[in-house]
Amino acid sequence: MANAASLFSQLLRHFPRTEFALLVKKHGAERHAKGFACWDQFIAMLFRHLARADSPREICGGLSCCLGKLAHLGVGRAPKRSTLSYANEHRPTALYEDLFWTAMERFRGQGRLGGGKTGFRFKNKLLSLDSTTVSLCLNLFPWAKFRRAKGGVKVHVMLDHADYMPSFVLITEARRHDVTAARKIRLVAGSIVAMDRVYNDYTLFARFWPMPNGWRFGPCQMVGNGPRTASFSSPE
Repeated sequence: MANAASLFSQLLRHFPRTEFALLVKKHGAERHAKGFACWDQFIAMLFRHLARADSPREICGGLSCCLGKLAHLGVGRAPKRSTLSYANEHRPTALYEDLFWTAMERFRGQGRLGGGKTGFRFKNKLLSLDSTTVSLCLNLFPWAKFRRAKGGVKVHVMLDHADYMPSFVLITEARRHDVTAARKIRLVAGSIVAMDRVYNDYTLFARFWPMPNGWRFGPCQMVGNGPRTASFSSPE
C-alpha cells in the first residue's frame, strides 16, 4: 500500500512542531488555555487561507468535514466557532509574527526564496515600489474614512526581487499620498527602484539618490513632462 501525504500535511512539514512549541512557550500563548491549543488555531487559520473561508462558520464547517484526516495534522477535532473567535481575539499575535520571521529566515538560508538564477541579472539590488488600497466598511472601521461613503487603508510595499519578499511595508489611511509614505524608506546604496509615475517627485528622488562626488546619472524613461534622465545609481 502506497503512503501518500495530503498537500496540507506537506505544507505543515515546513513548520516543525518543536519550533512552534518553543515560540508558544516564549509568548505564553497557551496560558489558561482549556483544550484548544495554539497549533489547532494555526491549522484553522491556515485552512482559512487555503480554502478562502471568510467566516468562523466556514472555517469550522470545513474542518468538520475532514474529521478523519485532522489527526494526521495533529488536530483532535474541529473547533467550535466561539472557541476559534475567542482565541483569535485574545491570543498574542506576536506568536505568529515570530513564526513568520523564523520560517522566512529558514527558507532564505536554504535558498528556497527567490526566482532562481536566470541568464540576466542586475548587478545592483532591484526593488519594486507600489501601493494598493484596501476597502473597509465604515460602520466597522469609522477611523478609516476615505470618501463620503467609503472607508479604506493603503498598503505601501517595496518588494525585493532577490527573494520576492517585502523589504518595506507601511499601512496608512487611504487618503495618504504615496510619496509621503515613500519618504520613510531608506535604500541600500546602489539600489534600482521600479515605480510608476505617481512617485514622480524630485524631492523624493533627491532623498533616494543623492549625488555627492562619484555618483552618476543614468537613463530613465519618464511619462509626461519630466526629463529623460534621472539619477539612480551609486558611486562606482
